[in-house]
Amino acid sequence: MKSDLLVLSAAQLLTAPPGRSPLTGPDLDRPLVVSDAAVACVDGRIAAAGLTADVTKRYPEREAAEVLDARGRLVAPGFVDAHTHLPFAGTREAEFDLRARGATYEAVAAAGGGIRASVRSLRATAEDDLTARVRDRLRRLLAQGTTTVEAKSGYGLSLEAEQKQLRALRAAEHEDGPEVIATFLGAHEVPDEHRSDRDGYVRLLVEEMIPAVAEARLARYGDVFCDRGVFTVEESRRILLAGKARGLSPKLHADELADVGAAALAAEVGAISADHLLHASDAGLLAMRESGTVAVLLPGTAFTLGLPYARARWMIERGLPVAVATDFNPGSTMSSSMSLAMTLAVTQMRMTPAEAWMAATANAAAAVGEGGRLGRLSGGFQADLCLFDADDYRHVPYHYGVEHVRAVVKRGRLVYRRNEDWSGC
Repeated sequence: MKSDLLVLSAAQLLTAPPGRSPLTGPDLDRPLVVSDAAVACVDGRIAAAGLTADVTKRYPEREAAEVLDARGRLVAPGFVDAHTHLPFAGTREAEFDLRARGATYEAVAAAGGGIRASVRSLRATAEDDLTARVRDRLRRLLAQGTTTVEAKSGYGLSLEAEQKQLRALRAAEHEDGPEVIATFLGAHEVPDEHRSDRDGYVRLLVEEMIPAVAEARLARYGDVFCDRGVFTVEESRRILLAGKARGLSPKLHADELADVGAAALAAEVGAISADHLLHASDAGLLAMRESGTVAVLLPGTAFTLGLPYARARWMIERGLPVAVATDFNPGSTMSSSMSLAMTLAVTQMRMTPAEAWMAATANAAAAVGEGGRLGRLSGGFQADLCLFDADDYRHVPYHYGVEHVRAVVKRGRLVYRRNEDWSGC
């Protein structure tokens, strides 16, 4: 049989076992690992993956339109980054300096910095300029092995500025780059002009912003920052349910700064994911387990802000589906590296390398509603995969501070290669 792309003789292939559901409990630490492996891609999908000898019996090398020699390298699914704030304008290194001098994240925000500083920068940036910046970031993500990225608005906090962010995401996306899954986060903070009228801003979100975003189909998900000093559980419930009624499935920034009951709210509204969870209660997390809400953990944020890490080990042992993401944003995590996020998951949250990999691929896909299409190298799944300069999957989180990606395949096509002189390409 003919293949469009045949990846041959990988030192190791890593993927979640066949299935569509997120991995939980002991299964999170039981990936499928194959030595001397191959992957055949046909019409943008995985046609076969396994031992090179078995795959090439069905898809001979001589009948492949393109062949990648993966000898000495790891082949794994492309990363799915399930939580980013990609369409931002300016950066906030001055706040990084302030925190180094003792200021806290909340103190900086109370003084008008933080998210509100990003809002002022975003509003002053032309849409074409913002689109160009997002496009550049997407190229960088691809080179880091991310083939799908969830990206939130939330730095506009007005209808026009939020739409500008979401339009920039749509305009910057390209078939040869990461897929973008857009989330409306108008409830990221209360903007300066509404500081004395919180309820007025909630009404604006519910009555004007959410309907407009939904009608224009600019986002798939609706998110709220439900935490101390931001939106209350009651406000968050109102906003999330308004979005859900308009077709924006709920997500939640939950209990990052304090336990305010956001994890339980995520379960109550049927959120596909609740993210951060640094201070989430046992009861809230167990409610998430019962609702099937994915816990998206963001160790880069705790690392940057000097906060306690989410209780990944506790969650895994109690059967919660756990994903790992970067939280790439200009304030609390200026890193888009999924490999670094995995390193922190292992070293700071006590996840095994295998658990971190599954959390960054199959479970991350489930956290954005794509568990049946992305994040696995299984028959019928979209052919999104990476070749890494490593012969063992554990090496990638172990050898941190560098990117090991050699080549990236998106929808069955080679879309990135690091060195032009690599004979395998």
